[in-house]
Amino acid sequence: MSKKRILTGSITAVLLVVIANLMIKGYSINPQAWTPPVKPELKGPLAENELLDHTQRIDLDGWWGPEDIETDSLGNLYCGVHIGKTDFSDGRVLKIDPSGKVSTYCNTGSWVAGMEFDQGGNLIACDQKRGLISIDPKGQITVLADHDEKGKPLLLPNDVDIAPDGMIYFSNTSSNYSFSLPNIRKIIFEMRPDGGLYRYNPTTRKVTTLIDSTFFGNGVAVSEDNDFVLMADLLKYRITRYWLKGPKKGQAELFLDNLPGFPNGITRDIDGSFWIGFSTQRIDQLDQLQPNIFLKRLVYALPLWLQPQQEAYGLIMHVNRSGEVLKTYHDPKGKTVPEASSIEAHQGYLYIGGDQTGHIGKYKLEQ
Repeated sequence: MSKKRILTGSITAVLLVVIANLMIKGYSINPQAWTPPVKPELKGPLAENELLDHTQRIDLDGWWGPEDIETDSLGNLYCGVHIGKTDFSDGRVLKIDPSGKVSTYCNTGSWVAGMEFDQGGNLIACDQKRGLISIDPKGQITVLADHDEKGKPLLLPNDVDIAPDGMIYFSNTSSNYSFSLPNIRKIIFEMRPDGGLYRYNPTTRKVTTLIDSTFFGNGVAVSEDNDFVLMADLLKYRITRYWLKGPKKGQAELFLDNLPGFPNGITRDIDGSFWIGFSTQRIDQLDQLQPNIFLKRLVYALPLWLQPQQEAYGLIMHVNRSGEVLKTYHDPKGKTVPEASSIEAHQGYLYIGGDQTGHIGKYKLEQ
C-alpha cells in the first residue's frame, strides 16, 4: 500500500472520529426552535450613550460575581460572590462597609445569586447548591425550599423579592440543570421552558408555582402596591407581569417585550419605578441560530471559541410601573460596566452587579 493511500486513510479516519464526536456532543442537547423578533433599533429612550463611562468601582478583595446587591440603613452593601471569574467551587456573602472594607457576612461555601432582607433581618437568598435559603443575623443558614409543591427540584434558583405582606417571590432558571457554566450554555442552546416563578409563604412554609415554563427565569421585583410581580424571561428578551390583585389576579401578561439585550436583574425604586440590568446586548449570531435545531446542535458541538460569545456591554433601563421606558444608561465598550446583572438604587447612586465581574459598580445619578 502506498504512503499516499495510508495518509489518505488516516486523514479519513481522523475526520470520521471528529464527525462522530461532534454528533455525539450535538445530540447531547435537546434544542427547541424559536424565531426571535427583529431586535429594536437603539433610538429614542433606547439610544446609545456613554452615561456609564464614569462609573466608579468598589473592590471585592479578590472575589467575583456580585450577581445581586443589598443595602442596609447604615450604608453597608451585601452581595454573593464566587472564588474566581469562572470558578464557582466556593462562595461567600460579603459585607462592604461605607469605607470600602470587605468582610465575610456568611461563609456559604457556594455562590449566592439573588438576595433580599426580610423584616426580621434575615437575608433571604438564592443559593446555587441549596435552593432558597434564609441567613439569620448570626450567619446560620436554613433551607426554605429546594423543590416546588409537586416535588420538582429547584436546581437553579435565581432571584428573589419580598412583598410588604412578607410573601417571598423567587425565580428558578431550571429544574433540569444545576448551576455550572456548561449547563448555562446548554440551557441557552436548548431554549426550553424549564424555569418558573414561585411564591414561598413563610408562615405555612409552602411553595406555590405562579408561572411554569419560563425561558431562563431571572430577575424578580414586586410592585410598590403589592398588586403585581415582575420576572425577567432572559432568553426571550422580555419581562412578564403576574397579577397578585385586581381583576387580572392570577394572570400573567407581557410587561416589556423585544428588549435590546438579555434582561437579568429587576429592582423597584422607592418611587415605584423599576431598574432593569442587562447581562449584555443581544447576540446576532445566537438569534440567527435559534430557529434552526440542526444548526444549534452543530454549533453547540464546536469548540467554545467558535460559538457565539457574550461581548462586554453595559446596559441599564429605567421604566415606570406601566412599562414605559424612561431612560437607558449605556457603556457600549464595557470599559467600566462590562455587564449589569442587577441594579440597586440607594441614596442617589446605582450599585451595579455582575455575574463575572470582580467589583461592584457605583454610578451617581443626576439630581
